[in-house]
Amino acid sequence: MNHFDYNNKNLYAESLDLTNIVDNIKTPFYCYSAAAMLNSYNLLSRELAEINNIICFSVKANSNLAILKLLGNQGAGCDVVSGGELQRALTAKIEPSKIVFSGVGKTEEEITFALNSNIGQINVESPSELYLINKISTDLCIKAPIAIRINPDIDAKTNTKISTGRKDDKFGIAWADALKLCVQSNQLTGITFKGIAVHIGSQITNLVPFEKAFLKVKSFVTELQRNGIYSETLDVGGGLGISYNSTGKPPPSSAAYALLLKKILAPLAIKIIIEPGRSITGNAGVLVTKVIYVKKSANKTFVIIDAAMNDLIRPAMYDAYHEIIPLKMPNPAEKLSPVDIVGPICETGDQFANQRMLGPINEGEFLAIKDVGAYGAVMSSTYNTRLLVPEILVHNDKFDVIRSRPKLQDMLKFERIPLWLES
Repeated sequence: MNHFDYNNKNLYAESLDLTNIVDNIKTPFYCYSAAAMLNSYNLLSRELAEINNIICFSVKANSNLAILKLLGNQGAGCDVVSGGELQRALTAKIEPSKIVFSGVGKTEEEITFALNSNIGQINVESPSELYLINKISTDLCIKAPIAIRINPDIDAKTNTKISTGRKDDKFGIAWADALKLCVQSNQLTGITFKGIAVHIGSQITNLVPFEKAFLKVKSFVTELQRNGIYSETLDVGGGLGISYNSTGKPPPSSAAYALLLKKILAPLAIKIIIEPGRSITGNAGVLVTKVIYVKKSANKTFVIIDAAMNDLIRPAMYDAYHEIIPLKMPNPAEKLSPVDIVGPICETGDQFANQRMLGPINEGEFLAIKDVGAYGAVMSSTYNTRLLVPEILVHNDKFDVIRSRPKLQDMLKFERIPLWLES
């Protein structure tokens, strides 16, 4: 179901005309559909209902407190990768036992925070991290619940910058070393061994890499049992992709993903942890922006908008494709012509579309950049001293500002000029 669609020639989010938001909130801004997120989450939850599972939403995909609360109200946990994300999850009242802490560079302070917060488990990514956790937990007179993240050496066939399961990627314990570390962890006095974890990448649009990973970790759990080590949990990570191009081949559905998971892993009869992010929120957001200028050169037409790469970095960082549509329904009879849609930042890479075939676009018109509900606002910055943009959550025919645009003075107040420069 598409929760962003035209109605009476205007683009709607659910039952709300987006021009109503534009009339009240200065562009650019992110706009999310609560119904779209809930639909994606509940569909996956229903498909997995027959097995013992926890869905831990990947906070790095969209860390807004309102989004975490929205999903937490449905029973979701959280996968966090920093102390800051852990604080967000706790602030959103996510049950600590449903929080998983992943990532290769956890600091002593972050580990202590996690243990004192009684989270569900810490996914260990190196021997040094394991020994540090054991030391901290021993000093705290508690036992740390951990899982060993294994690198299965599986190519997810996705963008190399978001592929995490190959042997030369920085994540997880090498397959050849994993059994030994699991045995060692089971012998440490400050550790409670919970199981193993794996995550092979993001925006995966084929089930074959998942099948390979599931089969490999299933065999590893069986090998652990033969060595007298029993797993309570198996964290299979996330990574299921979404469609960014309505004319392209659609990715596997969450139902197909869940069916594959159940077929391979259900016989283990242990709790399965799933960490979806993009597949829950990706299609549930748009970035609304205003056309500032239309600039024609000898060879190109540039549509210059008020959104920039600091607001949405994916096209510049990953060469990512996002569909761009006007808030006013285009006339299908109008002639299409190639345009470059660019932002105002002083870099040529500040570009959202290159030679995109679109209908006539006028200065002052509003556009929506689609499918930005994941890795959009969460990756934004203040480059060029541009303010972070608002985030809006739509529920039926109402909207709430869930992140306000700061004032320039708020950005500058964290900086100071030394006295010796004033003389």
